[in-house]
Amino acid sequence: MGHKKLIKFAAIDTYKNVLQYPEGMKGNWKGFFKNTNPITLELACGKGEYSVNLGREHRDMNYIGIDVKGNRIYNGAKIALNEGLDNVAFLRIHIGQITNFFAANEVDEIWIVFADPFLKKGKEKNRLTHSRFLNAYQQIMKPGGIINLKTDSKVLYDFTLETIAEQGCTIHENIPDIYGKGMAIGKLAIQTYYEKQHLADGRTIYYVSFSLPDGPISMPERFQDKDIVSERG
Repeated sequence: MGHKKLIKFAAIDTYKNVLQYPEGMKGNWKGFFKNTNPITLELACGKGEYSVNLGREHRDMNYIGIDVKGNRIYNGAKIALNEGLDNVAFLRIHIGQITNFFAANEVDEIWIVFADPFLKKGKEKNRLTHSRFLNAYQQIMKPGGIINLKTDSKVLYDFTLETIAEQGCTIHENIPDIYGKGMAIGKLAIQTYYEKQHLADGRTIYYVSFSLPDGPISMPERFQDKDIVSERG
């Protein structure tokens, strides 16, 4: 591990807004934030731009950026501390273990922003909108909670639409070209480090928001014979 990464890991060990594989947090996030405000997760948050910016704009809501890479979490956590954003926290875990850290009905909304689309053949199971992840989200989200996907990957976007249809999810908004349709407003106007790079390259940005079905999430037949592995750390 490089010297800069070691410095960042040492720093987040001292940050009160960063929890690393914490024990006893499942069902206790209201106590951590000291309020009963709704909780939104940013999965594979990277530098945490969405968590920080949403936290700035909506002080009556709580935001938790989740990523396994502590050196990335460092950036958002430091900004949140410096700005006194007590409604923004970061959780360092593997997302595949998310049900170990949140209880049923504890999460109101999820954002998946420019997550790894895992384009290699056989890696679809690692996509954060794969059915196995939707099953995990269903165990921690309130009924009717919103899942937001924002991505430059048409493969991931199309895969998500296919999964949504298979599972009988409810689509709330589907924008195949945010900027082309002039819809980069409100929460969609927040730009991450990677989004700025993608826009400079002229890439199309896709967005879809949806809710999970009332019934259980099933494993589509196309995936039933494939091994399930934890996402890349």
